[in-house]
Amino acid sequence: MNPSGDNPGPNSEWFDRPDPDTGETGLRFACTMCGHCCSGPPGFVLFTEAEGRAIADELGISYQRFYDEYTEDTPRGRSIKERPGPRGFDCVLLDRERVPGKAVCGVYKSRPAQCRSWPFWRGLLLSRDTWIRAKSTCPGLDTGRLHTPVEIRIIRDGHDA
Repeated sequence: MNPSGDNPGPNSEWFDRPDPDTGETGLRFACTMCGHCCSGPPGFVLFTEAEGRAIADELGISYQRFYDEYTEDTPRGRSIKERPGPRGFDCVLLDRERVPGKAVCGVYKSRPAQCRSWPFWRGLLLSRDTWIRAKSTCPGLDTGRLHTPVEIRIIRDGHDA
C-alpha cells in the first residue's frame, strides 16, 4: 500500500511496493562518510558553471583557478579531476585526512547535483537486485532515514547520473 492506501499503479517502480521485510515503501539511506561513492574506477563528476562558482567560493579561490586546477575536459563534459586513491581514483575534493577514519567532501555544502543525488541515481534504482548489489560498496544503503518514493523520484529526476 502506498500512503494514500491505494495499491501502486501500473507505472509504479519497485521502491513503491512495500519492502518484504519491513513493509515500508521507499528506501533508506544515511551517509557513513566511507567515501566509496567518490572513489573507484575512473569516472566523471560533471558540474554547471553555477556549481563551479559555488565550489570555488567554498574553496576560497577564483572560479578561473578552480576551473584550471580542479577540472578537466572529458568526453562527457567538464569534470572535477580525480587522483589515485586507495580504492582506485578519488575525486580531488575528497578529504581522507580531516576526520580520522572517514572520507569527507571538501566542498560538501556546494557539491554538484550529481553528488547530492547519490544514491538515487537511475542506474542504482533499476531494480531491488541492483540496489542490493550496490550495498557491497555503499554501507549507507538501507540504513538511516526513510526516503519516500516521491522524494526518490524528485532527487533522481532532478539529475540523471
